[in-house]
Amino acid sequence: MSACVPTRIDDPSRKKPKYRKNRKSRTTREKPVSHESVQGGGSAPIGPDSPHSLPPPGDGGRRRFRIAGADLSASVSVFLIALPLSLGIALATGAPLQAGLVAAAVGGIVAGRLGGSPLQVSGPAAGLTVVTADLIHQYGWRVTCAITVVAGFVQVGLAALRVARSALAVSPAIVHGMLAGIGVTIALAQLHIVLGGTPQSSAIANVTALPAQLADLHPAALCVSVMTVVLLLAWPRIPGRTGRIVRKIPAALAAVAAATTLAVVAGLRLPLVDLPSWSSHALPALPDGPVLGLIAAVLTITLVGSVESLLSAVAVDKLVAARKHPTVRIPRADLDRELAGQGAANVLSGALGGLPITGVAVRSSANVSAGAISRNSTMLHGLWIVLAALLLVPVLDLIPLAALAALVMVVGVQMVKVTHLRSVRQNREMLVYAATSIAVVLTGVLEGVAIGIAVAVAVALHRLTRTRITVEEQGEEHARVHRVRVRGQLTFLAVPRLSRMLSQVPHGAHCEVELDGSYMDHAAHEALHDWQASHVAQGGSVEFTGRAGGRISEAASQTHGCCRPWTPWRNHHCDTRTRRASMHQLAHGLSSFQRNTAPLVRDELARLAREGQQPSQLFLTCADSRLVTSMITASGPGDLFTVRNVGNLVPLPGEGSGDDSVAAAIEYAVDVLKVSSITVCGHSGCGAMQALLSATTEGGRTPLRRWLRHGQPSLERMRSRHRTWARISGRLPADAVEQLCLTNVVQQLEHLKAHEGVARRIAEGSLELHGMYFHVGEAQAYLLASSDDHEVEAVFDRVAPTPSSLTETRA
Repeated sequence: MSACVPTRIDDPSRKKPKYRKNRKSRTTREKPVSHESVQGGGSAPIGPDSPHSLPPPGDGGRRRFRIAGADLSASVSVFLIALPLSLGIALATGAPLQAGLVAAAVGGIVAGRLGGSPLQVSGPAAGLTVVTADLIHQYGWRVTCAITVVAGFVQVGLAALRVARSALAVSPAIVHGMLAGIGVTIALAQLHIVLGGTPQSSAIANVTALPAQLADLHPAALCVSVMTVVLLLAWPRIPGRTGRIVRKIPAALAAVAAATTLAVVAGLRLPLVDLPSWSSHALPALPDGPVLGLIAAVLTITLVGSVESLLSAVAVDKLVAARKHPTVRIPRADLDRELAGQGAANVLSGALGGLPITGVAVRSSANVSAGAISRNSTMLHGLWIVLAALLLVPVLDLIPLAALAALVMVVGVQMVKVTHLRSVRQNREMLVYAATSIAVVLTGVLEGVAIGIAVAVAVALHRLTRTRITVEEQGEEHARVHRVRVRGQLTFLAVPRLSRMLSQVPHGAHCEVELDGSYMDHAAHEALHDWQASHVAQGGSVEFTGRAGGRISEAASQTHGCCRPWTPWRNHHCDTRTRRASMHQLAHGLSSFQRNTAPLVRDELARLAREGQQPSQLFLTCADSRLVTSMITASGPGDLFTVRNVGNLVPLPGEGSGDDSVAAAIEYAVDVLKVSSITVCGHSGCGAMQALLSATTEGGRTPLRRWLRHGQPSLERMRSRHRTWARISGRLPADAVEQLCLTNVVQQLEHLKAHEGVARRIAEGSLELHGMYFHVGEAQAYLLASSDDHEVEAVFDRVAPTPSSLTETRA
């Protein structure tokens, strides 16, 4: 529910506690309560059943900073992965090795604290390796740092414009192709270092120089590199109890540590890590070069870094939702805030002489798998990087560069994921994927992405204009039917072919036109309409059907104006034969759901099936067919625990109604599901309220009259001279029926308070009651926004549309 106004009762004689242990803070779209919200600046403490819940402050209300054990252990795991990767990525870009440590520390502390994804880990990423290497080669390291600073400011500006969601509109095939191209470029460059040589300036140059490099192998470098690669690949596959024990050490750390030990023990003469003194660390300089080139460089860093960070944040949300332990609920990523956090981190990293920063999927998934429950784990990993950069320099200087190159080469190869290839092939976007990957390898990241977008647009236009139209003749001689099948979208480009096919239908024949598409423009609509009118005038008949074969409409001359073959949603039928075919309509609807909707919601429903329902509120409304709860509340599966009955009535407890279904639903929602709010929703033109006004329900013998007796208190409340009439958005109700509908909502809220579980939760401060009225004819929702004492007055205020679907208003 959006913008619900609380209607709870406050007792002025009772002092409000500073800490409510069972109260849950909710947003309009049910933002989950999390441990992060306590430690990360939020306002909602986690529930007492959480394994990591915090006790109420007992030191005079003074807040104390605490770090959960899960965050501490997760930070160590992420640190052990990030340390060698940061050095390896710095080596791959040609930047000073210290720049990788600076970026890892800033990404952990700054992006971890300011970002919108609590468990995402940020730092130097392989996705920016090729871009950064090109910039260093073209402009030098100090100018590249300045470009990183400017790109960070651009990211902050984009976040202020709230355009983060727009980055997700890029086709997954383009993103996967971009990452695959970057991975291939990284692997080709690092392969030369693995073999003991020096990488060239481009992927093509690396390929052409490879035969000469293979002819001049360096055994020591090759030995260290092979050992690193073997350990990286074999470490996660060690079986048995030994495997479970050793896998607590990250594979990257184990491989680099083993390679370093081999080099030291065997006395191999190899190029090693050389961390210079921090006093000589290079800082950014003013950009010097062509303006257009610098602008393109900033846009490239911004585009690649932003897209990779936002996609990684979305992936982290999926990983968090899928894990079962710990049971702390983590809020979903705020993408605009995440983009702002990445921008701030890039500004500081560039200013301190660090690499560009982005969200990193590998380290983020390790953070989630290690059981992190708040952003403290990400920030602590950045702190450990700082301590290592200051205290472990003698140890880091022992690492062979060949080991780091082998580590980064494996990371590059793993960026070409089989799962991505399978997904792209299933969605028929292999051409876009291949074009993007090849273009990134041959031309560069920004140019490759632009080529990928152009190919994706061309493919989409081709599919839009690719319409298959066939004409078949079916049936016996005395009942022959001409069937015209249209596969694809009907646009003006398909009109000539459509007219040619329709002209093949003989005059006076019965024709069925099967439309299998989701779009029809005005030109195609006019062509169909004109042919239909002409064919009917010549004694023929036309019937339009959808993808499942269900009838859509009669000819235009036989139906009212609002019935068209392309009507996307309707609640009317055009003849008696269609009314009799309700069972067929149900079957067609189920078929349409299985074909179109089920693939989209299957993953979410599977998650709900595993985890069970956790609705945010109980929604009690009328059984009227015009009231579509999911539509008017913009809710989905698992959001609402809905109870519907005639008149949205709540029988008082203890009454001999013979029907305890409503009370049972209330008890289950309040005591078992622990909903945080209950909404009673009435609507205009309610038949139950009309029945209450037109006839008495006393002594009724029918089930309907016995049920409507629970609405008598609402009728008495409306007729009472001691109560003011309810008002709706500054006006009095239009008639007595609307007045009773509004009054009934207020009265049923009073009945809710008489239920023991509801009264107890309200007293605890963990449950709120809301009233709502939906005007069907206006498609307008109104929320009860009265004083806490409903005896004074009840006012229903109009709900205005929010400027964005992402806007959240705290209740």
